[in-house]
Amino acid sequence: MKQVVQVRLEADAAQLDVLARTLAACNDTANLLSTIAHRERVFRGRDLRAITYAQAREHAGLGAQVAQSCIRKVADSYATLRTNLRNGRYGKRGSPRRRRVEATPIRFRTLAAQPFDDRCLSWTHDTATNHAGVVSIWTIEGRLKNLRFIGEPGQIAMLRAYRCGETDLIIRRRRGGGLAAYLIATVDLPDPPVRTGAHLDTSAGWIGVDLGIENIAVTSDRPLARELMATYGACAPDGAAGRGSVKDRRTRVRELRQKLQAKNTKSAKRLLRKRARKEARFAADVNHQISKRIVAEAERTGRGIAVEELTGIRERVRLRKPQRATHASWAFAQLGVFLTYKAARAGVPIIAVDPAYTSQRCTTCGSIDKRNRTSQTQFVCRACGYTAEHADILGADNIAHRAPTTWAQSTAPSAA
Repeated sequence: MKQVVQVRLEADAAQLDVLARTLAACNDTANLLSTIAHRERVFRGRDLRAITYAQAREHAGLGAQVAQSCIRKVADSYATLRTNLRNGRYGKRGSPRRRRVEATPIRFRTLAAQPFDDRCLSWTHDTATNHAGVVSIWTIEGRLKNLRFIGEPGQIAMLRAYRCGETDLIIRRRRGGGLAAYLIATVDLPDPPVRTGAHLDTSAGWIGVDLGIENIAVTSDRPLARELMATYGACAPDGAAGRGSVKDRRTRVRELRQKLQAKNTKSAKRLLRKRARKEARFAADVNHQISKRIVAEAERTGRGIAVEELTGIRERVRLRKPQRATHASWAFAQLGVFLTYKAARAGVPIIAVDPAYTSQRCTTCGSIDKRNRTSQTQFVCRACGYTAEHADILGADNIAHRAPTTWAQSTAPSAA
């Protein structure tokens, strides 16, 4: 199981300046290579290296290994772009947005992350402490040695034992206006055994998770569902003691963003960038809290987790125009990733089920009718008269109902 670990570099002003100029040189080189790749229509790593390696070395005086890393970064970026285009991330073929993306070379920010392999960045962990160490890293002014890093002890322990692959150097702007440098490394943890048992053959052995607009996540577990709805849903209290409705906050943020975009001044653009970072942190924080709570409950009760299959949700779901921006603005995919890695780390089975008609199906008689959903919160079956306590909880029940079948199919031995 792969996981990402982040540590902070305790760099002084001079060291931070060298690191920032190193990132700028790497990304300026990457922009040059991206322009060549786009013009020549050469995107595969080996082919791109054959026509750009000399320029990558000469352009900003990069070392051989760092130049190779820049080439791989450009090739990987175009591979990601091709995948996004194929999946419809930028609209249908021939749409104005897609044509604009296809006609423009990929650009890298001045302080965008740059990968370094072990020949360019080496680690030394402290023997006396469990939360720090030093690194030696290549820069445009030579090797920067004995650069101290610090991190959370649990993360450092994983880094010490299971680090693998390249390490990314990234510099972020801090709230006070200064800069801070971080190293982001991948650790390859041993996979814990996933708990199995006969209880997974019934819906009672699963916690269904329904994702939505009014309530970010609702579960088939009633106490947990009420807790999530009361903390993050439409009924969440405002004020210092409560976070308020996540949906209402997203609506206020979207309206402010529209006003700032309409102004189109330098100060408005600066504020937009600042608020974008703030909202990304808020979304990640909420997603971490929700996923942590769901996985903890599943681990405590020995159940599995069943979530909606999110692939293609933007194209699959039909919404009224006022709901589209709200639905598309939340990081549901990020929540799915958090649930997946937290569940894997705890040994909790997790599967994705087909969400079709889960909001319209009656859990009592199995009748499916879109008229059963009389409002956002109410569900009344037109066939048997069953009334659900909350329509979102009923959707989570239906997801849990489909989990045993999906689980049996995923664990069935291959015919080969």
